[in-house]
Amino acid sequence: MFDTVIRNARCASSTDVFEADIGISDGRIAELGSIGDRGAEIIDAAGRLVTPGGVDSHLHIDQRKGHGRINADDFYSGTVSAACGGTTTVLPFSPQYQGERIRWVAADYRERARKAVIDYNFHLIVTDPSHPDFDDDLAEAATAGLRSLKIFTTYAAVGIADRDIITVFAAARRHGFMVMAHCENTGIIDHVTKVLLEKGCTQPRFHLASRPTLAEAEAVFRICSFAELFNVPTMIVHVSTGRALDVIALSRARGTTVFAETCTQYLTLDQSLLAAPGRAGAKGIFSPPLRDAENRARLWQAVADGQVDVLSSDHSPYMFNEQEKFPHGFDASFDRIASGIPGVEARMPLLFTHGVKEGRLGLADFVSLTATNAARIYGLHPRKGDLRVGFDADLCIWDENYDGVIRNELMNHNVDFTPYEGMRVTAWPAVTLSRGEIVSRYHTFCGKRGRGQFIPAAPTPRRCRETDSEMEIAAFGVTL
Repeated sequence: MFDTVIRNARCASSTDVFEADIGISDGRIAELGSIGDRGAEIIDAAGRLVTPGGVDSHLHIDQRKGHGRINADDFYSGTVSAACGGTTTVLPFSPQYQGERIRWVAADYRERARKAVIDYNFHLIVTDPSHPDFDDDLAEAATAGLRSLKIFTTYAAVGIADRDIITVFAAARRHGFMVMAHCENTGIIDHVTKVLLEKGCTQPRFHLASRPTLAEAEAVFRICSFAELFNVPTMIVHVSTGRALDVIALSRARGTTVFAETCTQYLTLDQSLLAAPGRAGAKGIFSPPLRDAENRARLWQAVADGQVDVLSSDHSPYMFNEQEKFPHGFDASFDRIASGIPGVEARMPLLFTHGVKEGRLGLADFVSLTATNAARIYGLHPRKGDLRVGFDADLCIWDENYDGVIRNELMNHNVDFTPYEGMRVTAWPAVTLSRGEIVSRYHTFCGKRGRGQFIPAAPTPRRCRETDSEMEIAAFGVTL
């Protein structure tokens, strides 16, 4: 007997599509095959598609901001929203600010996460690698199952200069961390923004002009160079341009372990969102910004041919008011409007609709891009991210005949808008299970507060033993 049996399922894993019953015991997938009614609870999938629950490896919930505020979503509302959109594991960010110890940052975020309704790990944002306890605290964090560090090449509150970036990469190599990087050249952005403001170009649509594709490509090249120098697995987050993809391809050809992530918004939203009348254009302000149709098509092609490894949401929720999205007032210039949009709940349905249903992706590709690859890269595999015996029973039973429109009133996030308002979706998770427990039915949460578990991460393996730069330096008898 199993705790639960899902009967008559059309299953999709990262490698195959097959028909099977799914036997679940102790929160894990115990058997795939012809099981019948040997379960204390029976769920009849009735031929519907069952995939692994999503792994969203880039979202901001319960995150302290440099100005003392917190994201609109805490770990409860953020993970409820994730579950109702078919995501069953999240990896949000815990930020370090100047003078703070990594030990305190990690402990604080573990405490905040007690409200989570689905499983999680998290990334550490590093802004002060010169702290005297930085190295010891990283070693302690690695032992505790944290294995990813995020750095920014822009933003005054969190961005760090090259000398500190090098410190982070060297420490990541010593302690077995991977590095995630937000790549934009802050000098280019600051100069173009200054020129725009001097000319009176203050509306949200000028956010696009302030962050040209060159700013992203230059910073991607720089981060890829450090990744090659130290041979540290590195994720280039929210890639938005073909130019950045070209740089990543060049770096990979030289042996670096560089991964590429893009996000729902870059594949589904149009630049016209920022040109909406009045302050409505601010609903499209996030960074890097939306790109043109040519770059969007290039990203879809890269997703289809394997250049992109991960599809995430970059869920960054702010209420559309003067306390959060407009902290400097409703008439503030584009550079003083909070950057970020909600999206964790819409991610899986939108990517299924525009990827699978429109013929851009096969089912196995969809599973890999929304779950398996992130679990592997961030060290949660072979427990998370696939539909296989021995994995956690994190599962979505899909309604592929769903025909609906995204409305903020249906979303479970703690935000009063969605940039995807009015977009049609033709699939939605009818039932989502986390470790064998039903946590949502369509748009309704039916799990329990605080049932989420911290899942320790393993180190990300390198692609090769030595990169070209390592061998060049090693020829002189030196290792970094």
